[in-house]
Amino acid sequence: MAEAVIMPRQGQSVESCLVTSINKKKGDAVNAGEILFAYETDKSSFEEEAKISGTVLEILTDEGEEVACLAPVMIIGQAGEDISALMPGDKNAGTPLMASANTKSDDGINNDDMGYNGTDKSVPCGTIGGELKISPRAKNYAESARVDLSKVVPSGPDGRIIERDIIEALNNGHRLFNEPDDAQSDLRSGEGYDKPASDYTDVKLPNIRKIIAKAMHASLSEMAQLTLNSSFDATNILKFRQNLKLSAQALGLENITINDIILYAAAKTLKNHKDVNAHYLGDTIRYFNSVNLGVAVDTERGLVVPTVFGADKMSLNELSKQAKLTISEAQSGTISPDKLKGGTFTVTNLGALGIESFTPVINPPQTCILGVNNITRRVKQVNNQDIFYDCMSLSLTFDHRAIDGAPAARFLKDLCAALENFDLLLAK
Repeated sequence: MAEAVIMPRQGQSVESCLVTSINKKKGDAVNAGEILFAYETDKSSFEEEAKISGTVLEILTDEGEEVACLAPVMIIGQAGEDISALMPGDKNAGTPLMASANTKSDDGINNDDMGYNGTDKSVPCGTIGGELKISPRAKNYAESARVDLSKVVPSGPDGRIIERDIIEALNNGHRLFNEPDDAQSDLRSGEGYDKPASDYTDVKLPNIRKIIAKAMHASLSEMAQLTLNSSFDATNILKFRQNLKLSAQALGLENITINDIILYAAAKTLKNHKDVNAHYLGDTIRYFNSVNLGVAVDTERGLVVPTVFGADKMSLNELSKQAKLTISEAQSGTISPDKLKGGTFTVTNLGALGIESFTPVINPPQTCILGVNNITRRVKQVNNQDIFYDCMSLSLTFDHRAIDGAPAARFLKDLCAALENFDLLLAK
């Protein structure tokens, strides 16, 4: 019996997903366990496997389209089987819709004026019976870029224009102009029109880059951010780390890193500084009784900040294990969206890249973020003698709307002291 393959819901906060690739065509045979299509949320990517064997009877979306969670993506069954009961009321409901060629776009521009349709001018490719078959995503892109749809070659199912067709038309210089018809005709034919230089490449922003851009802009424009810098003698934690490397395997311990040590010290120190472990919510500040530690992770798809929940209740070994698992899921792109929220404080580490000091940007609505820098050799006086030591610096950015400089400085001071006396912190 035929079944609809729906878009899974990845996390309670996800309402739709972007279809990045469709691996089957209508009429293809499918075996249970085969990958049908790939999709992504704002920060994670997934693949959907076939639950049954059969034939692809219908595909209800295109690559590059946004599909609502739990909406059908394709239908699988036996060849010739009646699937009318599984089809949406409109064949394309919940999927890319066919835009009417004689309707106005959202910005009030008539499609006729844009060259989307015409009776005495050329009818665009992708029209059937005067109806333009174009996905909403492609339509919006075409309007914003003023693409001449009469020059667009559709590549979507059933002759539908999709986003990649608009990009191809832009690359070929098929834009609309506001000059009189004669001048516009000359320009379209290439006379008097210099095509763009080919010494650059335009790449459309991926979803994750758009999300990062929006979040960072909101953070800097809406907060009163200030950064404090301090440093500590890292001799003890480096020695502790070296001893762990020698005996960790025999003791069944994780490969505990310097970053794990800092995460542990931060989680423990935060318990005594409620202003730093909080969310600023406009007219309310929410203080947390536990520490949900955000860990900034650099991935191929961009920056993500997964959360280690209840970090303050973990041993160093437990925290190291959970942090590695969380970071690995983030880097592979398979992390649940539910693990990308709920953080109460974030740590971002650029020390491995040689950074000595920087200004980390707060992850709203958190009130603080800790930047970890590299280790340098410095000199200090001990008993009137100059002693070289390994120094690590930390950068704390705080939201001055929620917390004043003195409480923020006290947290940073206590954190540095905890790291300098890490063996005592472990004994607590």
